[in-house]
Amino acid sequence: MSTVQDDIEDSSAPLIEHLAELRTRLIYSLLAFVVGMVICFTVWNPIFDFLTRPLCQALAEEGREDCGLILIALQEGFFVAINISLLGGLVLSFPIISYQMWRFVAPGLYRQEKNAFLPFLIASPVMFFLGAAFAYYVITPLAFDFFLGFQQPGSLLEGPEAETAVAGIAFQGSAQAYLGLTIKFIVAFGLCFQLPVLLTLMGKAGLVSAAGLRSVRKYAVVGILVVAALATPPDIISQVILFTVVYGLYEVSIFLVARVERKREAELREQGLWVDDEEEADLAEDEPRT
Repeated sequence: MSTVQDDIEDSSAPLIEHLAELRTRLIYSLLAFVVGMVICFTVWNPIFDFLTRPLCQALAEEGREDCGLILIALQEGFFVAINISLLGGLVLSFPIISYQMWRFVAPGLYRQEKNAFLPFLIASPVMFFLGAAFAYYVITPLAFDFFLGFQQPGSLLEGPEAETAVAGIAFQGSAQAYLGLTIKFIVAFGLCFQLPVLLTLMGKAGLVSAAGLRSVRKYAVVGILVVAALATPPDIISQVILFTVVYGLYEVSIFLVARVERKREAELREQGLWVDDEEEADLAEDEPRT
């Protein structure tokens, strides 16, 4: 009885050590996020000015000199600063969070697995920033031009001509609503640009294949169209741009997965462990039937 109890205690010790290590990594990640959030909160005004630059440029093209946003609620300015701090804190702390995740996972991986996983850990934030930059510099100007196109000048006439007066429609944007829309664009495109990283990692793990991705290409087109419709405003130009970019990333993913498969096949052939489909079929035919 004591032997069984000792075995249970010995097996539970590594689990407790892993949980303690996970707690340590989570604490470090949380501290990094809080520090990044505090830093961004102290400089939220310049960050907000940077995020509103596409809107100011769009309004300038409309002939308006003032691009100020309004606060609808008394506490809205505070929540704008908090939202900027949350986003900025996540961006600043992401390298540290990734490093802590790597420190937790790496001891349980073989050297070959570490060499395979580390490039994806580096490529993920790079692709996210590329998607965010694409949304900021390409998509948001197009989207804001589309939205501002619904403005119309008003006129107030006196006398008999008053019946022809036209009500004007002018943009008086809410700071929090604008910030939410901009962050939505940035995060959505950043996540969409993770597609090659995700599919290549799944191909490395053997969960997907290049042939399988090619076979479901038509379903992927439909899914990308749905994502483009949800992530962009009802502007056909923005939707076409997003669809073209994400579909291009899907084709790039197929190429990368096929490259991973060729590399794996070459390594197995060198080790003498690769079996062709024809050889596998011949071996199956030679097996005695029961």
